[in-house]
Amino acid sequence: MIEESIIKVSIITATFNSSRTILDTMNSVQNQTYPHIEHLIIDGLSTDNTIELIESTNFKGNIHSGKDKGTYDAMNKGIGLANGDIVGILNSDDFYASETIIKDVISLFNETGCDAVYGDLLYVDGIDTTKFIRKWISGKYNRENFLQGWMPPHPTFFVRKSVYEKYGSFNISLWGAADYELMLRFLYKNKVTAAYLPKVLVHMRTGGQSNTSILNRLRANMEDRKAWKINDIQPKWYTLNLKPLRKVNQFFIKN
Repeated sequence: MIEESIIKVSIITATFNSSRTILDTMNSVQNQTYPHIEHLIIDGLSTDNTIELIESTNFKGNIHSGKDKGTYDAMNKGIGLANGDIVGILNSDDFYASETIIKDVISLFNETGCDAVYGDLLYVDGIDTTKFIRKWISGKYNRENFLQGWMPPHPTFFVRKSVYEKYGSFNISLWGAADYELMLRFLYKNKVTAAYLPKVLVHMRTGGQSNTSILNRLRANMEDRKAWKINDIQPKWYTLNLKPLRKVNQFFIKN
C-alpha cells in the first residue's frame, strides 16, 4: 500500500465566466490541511474577470486557458494534465465542506486500498451558501444499487488516475450525463472497487443544468438511458425511473 505522505492529489476545476464563485472554490482547495495537492484550473476562455481574479491571489496551482467543447471536455483536459495519484473534480461553484476533506479521503484510500472514494453532498442556496436546501446521503457502496437508480454525487468522487488511464475519461457526446456514464462504466461495468466516506465532502450551489426545467430533466433521463446502452449493459425496467425519484427524499433530510 502506498504511504499516505507520498500520495499526490490532483483537483480539477473547469471554469467559464466563473468570477462570482471561483474564489470560494479555489480557497476551499488551498485551505486543505493535506499538503500534497495540485489544483488545475481549466478555463474555456472566460470573457469576464475569472482569470484576473485568480491571478490577483496567491494561487499556487496551475491555470490552463483555451477553447474547449464544454465542461466535460475541460475535465478531460485536466485529467490528461494531472500529475496526481488520485484525481478529484470540483466544479467552479462548489467548495469543500471543511479543511480536512482531502486528508480524510486519502486516509480512506490508505485504509481500504480501494480505487475510488465518495461521500455525501450538501446543496446550498446559490447566493446564501449558509442556507441548506437538501442533502444527498450516498450510503455504503453496493454495486447492485445502480440497478435501483443509485449513483454517488460526482463532486465527491475521487478516483485513482490509473483507473482513468485504463477505462477512459468523460464521454463528451453526452450533454449532462457524462458524469453518470463515467461512474456507471467504472463502478458497475468494470467493477472498480469503491469505499464510502460517511460525511459531507462538498457544498454545491443549486441550479445545475439538468434540473432547471422539466424539459432538461427529460433530456437528462434520455441520456441516462444512453449511458447504459453505450456500455452494452442492461438496466432493470424501473432503474431509470427510480433515479430521479431518489432525489425526493433529499429534501426531507435534516442537516
